[in-house]
Amino acid sequence: MIVEAVRRRWTDGSLLRGFVNAEPFTTIDLPLRGPSSADLGDHFDEARAWAESIRRASRGGRSFTVVDGRIGGRSTGVTTRPERAVISSFDQAWSILGTVTEVAVYREIISGSVTSPAAQEWALANPLKALAIGAEWSTVLAALSWLVEHRNSGLYLRHVSAPGVDTKFIERHRATLAGMLAVPSARGPFERTLGFATKPATVRLRFDPAVLGMPRGVHEAVLRSDELDALDVRPKRALIVENEISYLSVPVPEGCVVLWGRGYDANEPASLTWLAGRPVDYWGDIDTHGFSILNRVRAHLPQARSVLMDAPTLLEHEQRWGTENDATRASLDRLTTDESALYSDLVTARYGPAVRLEQERLDWRWVSARLWPDQ
Repeated sequence: MIVEAVRRRWTDGSLLRGFVNAEPFTTIDLPLRGPSSADLGDHFDEARAWAESIRRASRGGRSFTVVDGRIGGRSTGVTTRPERAVISSFDQAWSILGTVTEVAVYREIISGSVTSPAAQEWALANPLKALAIGAEWSTVLAALSWLVEHRNSGLYLRHVSAPGVDTKFIERHRATLAGMLAVPSARGPFERTLGFATKPATVRLRFDPAVLGMPRGVHEAVLRSDELDALDVRPKRALIVENEISYLSVPVPEGCVVLWGRGYDANEPASLTWLAGRPVDYWGDIDTHGFSILNRVRAHLPQARSVLMDAPTLLEHEQRWGTENDATRASLDRLTTDESALYSDLVTARYGPAVRLEQERLDWRWVSARLWPDQ
């Protein structure tokens, strides 16, 4: 009980923070549940052993001070026994917890961060997290200094040049550095908020070589989104496909392009400016998330038409239905009347609970007869 009471203050950081800030120690005064007067008569040896164990645990006052009280009466005689344990100093707290070494390390962390107020403030707010970094603290400070110095430089983090710091180190301590810099801790937002270059978004597409001005025989490419967007591309029709193997399997008619949507990453190909105003089809799974992605695509391409995402396709393939995990019930305001009706049927389980028809499960003859209807 005594150790637990002190450990609570250690765990919440208040002990370490108060110590390095030279704050007065807040006394911990704990009543001890010891033997009663009746126990002295019936269990005298046990009562004496309990009292001796308390005094040994106090280590002569180094861990806590024992305050005695008097118990007993006519039948047993009056005697003294430990009544309260009082911890009145940081040294006693360190002794009872056995954390003398950790305290010394934390004091060095705080004193070594004087020239880095952001790091010191973070360490004061998160004493145990700072302690967990331990011997790597100076390297964290070096990483922090480099990040601050090169903020908004447009460099990649791979360009880091600081003692003991590489991209693996920054990745491992990203949450700590984000806390010190008051930026998001997720990788992409961390880099973008600090003004560093991030891994470029790419679009994978298959095409008629003439549409992209490519040599004959080149039918597929993965290009940076910004560079692809800058090209003068004028396809007769474009098809965005959610699933990779379906993307690879569909034919590409003359003058057309097929773009891999990669699920919810379909925003990337859909945001290509040269698709605006062009005929665009979208083919995704028949499930609630498939329609959610279609809804997102239409935020960029309101003219986009869904293919193979209709009730006849669903009902034709009933034997191939699966189960959708974590179905969404979001309001989708960019669906057509027929799409909204089918989405509602899925949400309300008209055809059964969590019905899902993945596009790669569609019969290919059915697919071939309905893709590229205008080509």
